[in-house]
Amino acid sequence: MSKHSQPPRKFRPEPFEYHQEIELEITSLTNMGQGVGRINDWVIFVRFTLPGEKVKARVYRNDKNFSEADLVEVITPSPHRIDPNCQYFGECGGCQYQHFDYEEQLKWKTQQVKELLWHMVRIEQEVLPAIASPKEYAYRSKITPHFAKPKEGISPKLGYLKAGTRFSYVDVEECPLVSQAMNDRLSELRAEVFQKADEKAYRKGATLLIREHIDGVSSDPKATIREKVGDIHFSFTAGEFFQNNPHILPQFTEYVSSQAKRVGARFLVDAYCGSGLFCLTAANDFEKAIGVEVSEHSVKWAVQNAQDNNVDNASFVLGDAASIFEHIDFPGDESAVIIDPPRKGSNEDFLTQLIQFGPKSIVYVSCNPSTQMRDLNTLLSGGYEIAEVQPFDLFPQTKHLECVVTLNKTGTTKES
Repeated sequence: MSKHSQPPRKFRPEPFEYHQEIELEITSLTNMGQGVGRINDWVIFVRFTLPGEKVKARVYRNDKNFSEADLVEVITPSPHRIDPNCQYFGECGGCQYQHFDYEEQLKWKTQQVKELLWHMVRIEQEVLPAIASPKEYAYRSKITPHFAKPKEGISPKLGYLKAGTRFSYVDVEECPLVSQAMNDRLSELRAEVFQKADEKAYRKGATLLIREHIDGVSSDPKATIREKVGDIHFSFTAGEFFQNNPHILPQFTEYVSSQAKRVGARFLVDAYCGSGLFCLTAANDFEKAIGVEVSEHSVKWAVQNAQDNNVDNASFVLGDAASIFEHIDFPGDESAVIIDPPRKGSNEDFLTQLIQFGPKSIVYVSCNPSTQMRDLNTLLSGGYEIAEVQPFDLFPQTKHLECVVTLNKTGTTKES
């Protein structure tokens, strides 16, 4: 209970002093991967801790309703605590769970979806166990290491943000979440960056790209690369979005397709289609499929991918978000709609249009279950009911997960 350094200017001195050391029991995890404990009903968040542990922690922030503290010592470890694979774990902000047995990671991610459904949607809903990634490490096909503006005479730190910071970087020489080929390219790029820094070629920092695909490894964001999912080949620009755990994608897309067709819809709409991932992998299950996308660049790739794979019943249109379903020439009550919006979720205008279109089913894919739950409130009020909730662990060792929620028009029955 002593001060170890001068507190920041805006530090709130209650209920703990700056850098006061406390002992507490960790009882749960947040969806950000932090351990949660309490002292006299006051909540304290401690990174890199696990439920069931007794720990010593050092407070660095008091908010209005909670405090945050750094882990000092694990007094009583969880039986699910394991040794991390990465030398940077605990400092690098990229991973939150390398110290956590993988099966338990999956259980907690499943539990977090269930808790979000209750806290944000106020329903108790069965959540199917999170589907594991076939690979726990070396699964990522894309990384974007950063470095800040180099200081004269000092090589920049090339890597990722330090845990709990917004501007400090951890120098990362290799990452266990990617393949050896990607780590080899990282070593090459590090050497190039350090040389150019010595030559004063950088006036500011930069974000690099390393992306593995079926033809090799690319670091040019403008390069055309290919990926294969099931029987479908996708071409796209290396710097553009494409799901970056290729090992789970066949199972992931097959599940989304099966959910879209389960109520007997004849037609498919993929409302955030990108370069055609869900639309093209599911098109064979429908009479006609249409992908709608607001990015002209992505639509061009989707059209090209349909041609290259001889998918004749899929078409793609450039859609204005304000009138996205005006392009659809088949009835909503015979259609299924797949939506996979960005992390911020869908806006009210889009959800209103979706409800007015009135599809038999909606398959909502999300990389951010919190915004997904917010949008579910609108869809449930608009005449839909939840049929199934299935998390997928596309990002082992991290707090991130994908969640697929299938909604049916109220009164619609599942078909075999």
